[in-house]
Amino acid sequence: MPIDPQAYRPEAALLTLGDAFFDPVAPADFPETRLRFRNDRAAAQVGLDTLANEEWLRHFGRFAPLPDTLPQPFALRYHGHQFRTYNPDLGDGRGFTFAQMRDDRNRLMDLGTKGSGQTPWSRAGDGRLTLKGGVREILATEMLEALNVPTSRTLSLIETGEQLQRGDEPSPTRSAVLVRLNHSHVRIGSFQRLAYDRDEAGLRKLVGYTLRNLYDEDSDDPARLLDLVVGRTARLAARYMAAGFVHGVLNSDNINVTGESFDYGPWRFAPTWDPTLTAAYFDHQGLYAFGRQPEAIHWDVMQLAVALRQIAESEPLVAALDQFGPRYQPEVTQAILWRLGVRPCDPDSDRDLVQATERALRTSGVGIDRFFFDAFGGNLPETYAEPWTEVRAALASYGPRKDRSHAYWSGEPCSMLIDEVEAIWAPIAEHDDWTLLNDKVAAIRNMGDALAE
Repeated sequence: MPIDPQAYRPEAALLTLGDAFFDPVAPADFPETRLRFRNDRAAAQVGLDTLANEEWLRHFGRFAPLPDTLPQPFALRYHGHQFRTYNPDLGDGRGFTFAQMRDDRNRLMDLGTKGSGQTPWSRAGDGRLTLKGGVREILATEMLEALNVPTSRTLSLIETGEQLQRGDEPSPTRSAVLVRLNHSHVRIGSFQRLAYDRDEAGLRKLVGYTLRNLYDEDSDDPARLLDLVVGRTARLAARYMAAGFVHGVLNSDNINVTGESFDYGPWRFAPTWDPTLTAAYFDHQGLYAFGRQPEAIHWDVMQLAVALRQIAESEPLVAALDQFGPRYQPEVTQAILWRLGVRPCDPDSDRDLVQATERALRTSGVGIDRFFFDAFGGNLPETYAEPWTEVRAALASYGPRKDRSHAYWSGEPCSMLIDEVEAIWAPIAEHDDWTLLNDKVAAIRNMGDALAE
């Protein structure tokens, strides 16, 4: 079937930035294209769910242009701080943006890739993605979406028939190309590159593009942009914490200006509330540990403020930046109440409940997913003794935001810990058996339905 003409609303806003912001590139010519995952639920939001598999492979494996959008793929240019060290040699090294469109909420969305081949920014890399990396991204994005974290969506995963050599997993290993649906690929690092080059005209152009296309504001005010980014990233940090999620690599080139999480490498879901848990084996200082993620995201937003200082006065930028903490606190309260399945009461009581919950989780060692499953709706089982007395007493004042009639609540909590990721990958690697992955995606979506408003 063709693209749904009623739901498909193509855009080409990226072209208004001009060719100083990106490089035209060509996709790799893969030996084969075997469809492994298509996300029709996400595709329906942009009118692409009616594509037949043959058309899907042509657009998302061979990258034939979609109608009336970008004429060819573009690798975006950016810089960034990587583990607090500035790197001016970045840019899309194994991906590109190849289409833009409006979704069913009228947001401007990008279709971007991972593993689509080399670009001018690949440096020594081969521009490819391992199939296992693609499977991991499916699991991360599906789980985060279900847990109410703003995230990119994994739209497509196609196996490409190449054998890759990697130092961090058994090699040779299978290759794939992934397509993500994202509310922008403009990063904090996109602004840092322009500031590094002292390109004030480029900075002003990118500020206007971001405000008009991503925030629907008719403005060119850098301080207004920073204020909006502070709010969105404070929300992202809060929802990471409520989800028990550790991104792993919160560099400034991995934070986009819509506050939507993306680009999943060494991620983890924390088994227990351990603030020191890291996801990246190379994060030796624990810079991006679970409990330090709000601090890390705030630091990245500070780098946006530094970049914008070239075209704005300090005072309004500092005022906006200083709001990160005051905005984070109500966001994390709201996020944890959402996961507890209760309606807010009053600010003081809500804050006390959340603080008591965090203390009990940290000291008890109870699993994060187990606790939120058992407590959903506000009725904590009597089996939760000390240190849960304070939490149980506080919950007595709260009403449920949703009942437990969904079938999900009659089973066991859905988790996504690292051992299960490996267990899902093993039959794919050994027998090309995708049953566990498909079953897990269905289970995650079932949980999401139970949690949703």
